[in-house]
Amino acid sequence: MVHEMEEPDNIKNEEGMENKSAKQSKDPKRKANDTVSDGGVLRPLKLSKKELFKAPTVEELNQLKEAENLFHCSILKMQMEELLKEVALSEHRKKLVDSFVQEVTASLQSVAESEIVELDDLSWLPGVEVPFLLVPLASKGKFHMEPPASIDVVGSYPLGTCIKPRVIVDLAVTIPASILHPMDAINQRYSRKRALYLAGLAQHLCFSESVGSLCYSCLHGNRLRPVLLLKPPGKDSSKVTLRIHAIPPPDFLKPSRFHPQKNNIKTEWFTGVAKKQQESSGPATPHYNSTVLGDHLPLSHLQFLSAISAQCPAFGDGVALLKVWMRQRELDQGAGCFCGFHASMLMAYLLSTHKVGKTMNAYQLFRNALHFLASTDLTESGITLARNPDSKAPSLQDFQAAFSVVFVDPSGHLNLLADMTAFTYKQIQHEASLSLKFWDDPTVDSFQALLMTSKAMIRTYDNVFQLSELVNLQASCKKLSLLNELMDHSGNYVLSALPFILSLLQRGLGERINLLAHSLPQDPEWPVDSAPPMHKDQPPLNIGLMLNLEQALSVLEKGPPADNPKADEFRQLWGSRSELRRFQDGSITEAVLWSGNSTCQRRFILLEIITHLLQLHADIPESCVRLVGGQLDDIIKVSKEMGTTGEEESLKVVQSYDDLSRKLWQLEGLPLSITSVQGAHQALRYTQVFPPVPVKLLYSFFDKKKNQLGLVPRKEKPCPYYITPIKVIVHMEGSGKWPSEHLAIRHIKAAFHISLGELLYKHHNYTCHATPAYLDVYKDGLAFRIQVAYHREPQILRESLTPEGMLIYRENAEAQALELETQHKPFLTSTLHGLQQQLGCFGVVCRLAKRWLASQFLLEYIREEAADLLVASLFLHPAPFTPPSSPQVGFLRFLHLLSTFDWKNNPLIVNLNGKLTAAEHTDIKNDFVASRESLPTMFIATPTDKKVSVWTKKAPSVQMLQRAVMLAAESLHVLETHLIDSSQKQDIRVAFRPPLEDYDVLIHLVPQQVPLLAKAVDPPAITFQKGTFRGEPSASGGALPVIDYDPVRLYLSELRDAFGDLALFFYDPFGGTVIAVLWKPTAFEPQPFKTSLMNARRVDVSGDVATTVPNIEAILQDFRIIGEGLVKKLELRTEKWAV
Repeated sequence: MVHEMEEPDNIKNEEGMENKSAKQSKDPKRKANDTVSDGGVLRPLKLSKKELFKAPTVEELNQLKEAENLFHCSILKMQMEELLKEVALSEHRKKLVDSFVQEVTASLQSVAESEIVELDDLSWLPGVEVPFLLVPLASKGKFHMEPPASIDVVGSYPLGTCIKPRVIVDLAVTIPASILHPMDAINQRYSRKRALYLAGLAQHLCFSESVGSLCYSCLHGNRLRPVLLLKPPGKDSSKVTLRIHAIPPPDFLKPSRFHPQKNNIKTEWFTGVAKKQQESSGPATPHYNSTVLGDHLPLSHLQFLSAISAQCPAFGDGVALLKVWMRQRELDQGAGCFCGFHASMLMAYLLSTHKVGKTMNAYQLFRNALHFLASTDLTESGITLARNPDSKAPSLQDFQAAFSVVFVDPSGHLNLLADMTAFTYKQIQHEASLSLKFWDDPTVDSFQALLMTSKAMIRTYDNVFQLSELVNLQASCKKLSLLNELMDHSGNYVLSALPFILSLLQRGLGERINLLAHSLPQDPEWPVDSAPPMHKDQPPLNIGLMLNLEQALSVLEKGPPADNPKADEFRQLWGSRSELRRFQDGSITEAVLWSGNSTCQRRFILLEIITHLLQLHADIPESCVRLVGGQLDDIIKVSKEMGTTGEEESLKVVQSYDDLSRKLWQLEGLPLSITSVQGAHQALRYTQVFPPVPVKLLYSFFDKKKNQLGLVPRKEKPCPYYITPIKVIVHMEGSGKWPSEHLAIRHIKAAFHISLGELLYKHHNYTCHATPAYLDVYKDGLAFRIQVAYHREPQILRESLTPEGMLIYRENAEAQALELETQHKPFLTSTLHGLQQQLGCFGVVCRLAKRWLASQFLLEYIREEAADLLVASLFLHPAPFTPPSSPQVGFLRFLHLLSTFDWKNNPLIVNLNGKLTAAEHTDIKNDFVASRESLPTMFIATPTDKKVSVWTKKAPSVQMLQRAVMLAAESLHVLETHLIDSSQKQDIRVAFRPPLEDYDVLIHLVPQQVPLLAKAVDPPAITFQKGTFRGEPSASGGALPVIDYDPVRLYLSELRDAFGDLALFFYDPFGGTVIAVLWKPTAFEPQPFKTSLMNARRVDVSGDVATTVPNIEAILQDFRIIGEGLVKKLELRTEKWAV
């Protein structure tokens, strides 16, 4: 049986150059920019009136009917058709393949005969290695070379299911019967002769001019089935790979010899230890048997599939879609994969059992295949293609006793999925059911999600654990007594131990996880003059976990009562960690307690469980197990001493706010009653990068204000600890007493601030400070900034009188800003607070995303609210994934979304609370397309903001969004490479360090005056006293601290006011010690002399014309003067511009 394994990595038009000239000649008048504007925005194609109103043909009517009945929309049908055209082989490529196959076939038919030698004698093979691990070394038998008995093209190419971009054509070379012996079935004799014959072919082809490159590999990770990979010479080397299989004559060995319960590897031969008593038969070797039997069947399988595909015109296209789907999920290559051959066989099964109709189109076949995979558990009840198996064929029960997954071929003797683990099939089932769910959701772009998005393991699973130094699995096989499995897998200790290790982890993790999956050991490739790689040389094994967040972070593993028979089983599983415990309900049970006081620490419980189980039961040392991505927690740790990532601190802030809210509601003595108290700060939705931490103030560090209530910074001291004001909006009831003039409303609000402050001090002893714009309240060591709001104020700000005395409404920036602060922001905060309650990982992913944006100088351009909505979309619309349940996977998906989303042509719709219907989704998209040129570069729509995108209205600009996209793509690549490659030094902070090479001037700051210095990506070793000391702050009373004092932000504000027309200023607000300056492109252009436009410019006189240019020396001097005491030095990149 020869399998296919050629699917697209990412669907690309590899043959663009091949077809380009043909397309141009067909339609010379049509230009490429007919449908795309200069900015890359899609526009409708313009047709003449005659073409527009032409009556549809019968074929077009049939296609429209089909699209209406089968697809969500006609565009899905067109996308499918385009994809199938994209992956199909062109005529040019087919001619190249046919020519290459003919040349290689001709060369193979001239293989020279050699003398008969012992099987162990390799002296006749100079310059070429045998592609086989000769363990044990000795084996009986004779061997010689002869030309092939026959050469046949098999697999996907003659079947018509071969697809791009990795075009692999299978060539089955039949070994002459004279080389083989009827007893070759036992003790790897056939497999060794197969490998020797392949080595002889390789030696012969080394001198062939028609072959470009030559190397060995093995079929789907099976070392007993080596193959020879050939590529054509020259520029065509990437167009096709020819895979040569050596196979026996079709009926050489009887299939009954390879029954799953029979033994074909003798224990005495494999171990080298003679048995005292001769055993009639050893342990069954089902995997070895299926490997040898599989080599007998490729021609009959091709014949079977050809007959089936001839009955169904869409067979090839249906298989192609299924292969693309498998490829995007990394399920089609490696040991135990579901390759293209299996996809063809599955489609043949569905057709032969009438589960699909012969007249169905490719989409229907593909969808039915997914439905079958999702609903049929082949680990419980296998399926068979054999209609009338012979009397010696094994029963389905025999197959199920020997293999984890059962799918029997048409002969009735071979299990096609013999190498697949139950965990891989469960993964396929999960993916299929998830895909169907998204396919049935009209709001999801199912084509993009299911067929165009690659699902790398590191972005798919919440936790990925790496098992490195696989040589330790030898000790595992010994500990688990897996000699029979080792014999069955011919000494491959990785594949022998893997199912047992996975089952052990499944038992131990239990309800903590929803799914356990593993990477498939990939097919190695090595030169023909090199020995095959050892099993220990394989890359690390990745184990992916999909978490059940309700249980995953639990510190307690509660077992059965002490007198229950299952208690021994529990103790055996957990070893010394299990102990008897008495619980509050009076029960005494076995239990295991894991360490972890904070959420951050509890995220490592799964690592603790896995390392404990593997060490206890499989002798795998702790150093060999690594959690991928756990290092990201360090980026957002609140402090080194606390060791928390902010979840507990955020909860304290919310609890303190809830208490303040209650007390505000209970206040009596106000002229108008309070109608609502709403949080309007990111800390209250758990998304502030570093949530406020209550601190105890060291009064000697400060000077006191004259009124003795407040503190002020001392000039000679470092910048004091930064205290965040937590904004709270208090809406007062409507009344006829409210004035209708906006200045008067502000005076009323100021009076309310004073009144609220007095009442809070009187009833609760809170230190308060009232200003016309807000009221600061110091409570529990936190600063709350209360802002009184009147619901009609934005409307009043829009009112204006015409000279004729008419009242008109005009939109203005002041009204919009007020509406944003008092209405949109509180609503967003309460909605996202609710999202955090449902999906516990939301807040921490937001904080990682915003930490990255800040570190790359982007947080001022992509607002914090916009960043929160971007992350919310990952949780509410996760297709093709499930919602993230760990910080690292959420952050990686955020970078992927930012870097791959088509911001030019699509709005990002975030369906908060599920309020948008499918029809509203469509309306938003249609409105967006109609008004694209007047809308923001990044458009984010929500149920309350369908047409404006209030959070991205002013920023980012096109240039800043392009930079964000570029940085996100690069950061994602760097992070994924660092995280998954255990050989690299694990420094994930590299993705958070901004590239400073592109800037013109760097303003280095005095570290002592940077308020959040300890929160920097690379915090300094030396820290400075910030005016706080350890201890719990009092709940009320005390002096008012210095609130919201950030000298760097104030300095930046002054720089932008003074030089914003000449330069852009960038800064990381979380501990950055550099302000990066970029001159605007137009800054150095000479301007006509005007006395009103002389700011930071000097006069240049050329002849009679006076122009002005920027006075760079004076500007740089101003940078220093404005930032006196804060600026350490200026670093000029003068190679980029002239001073």
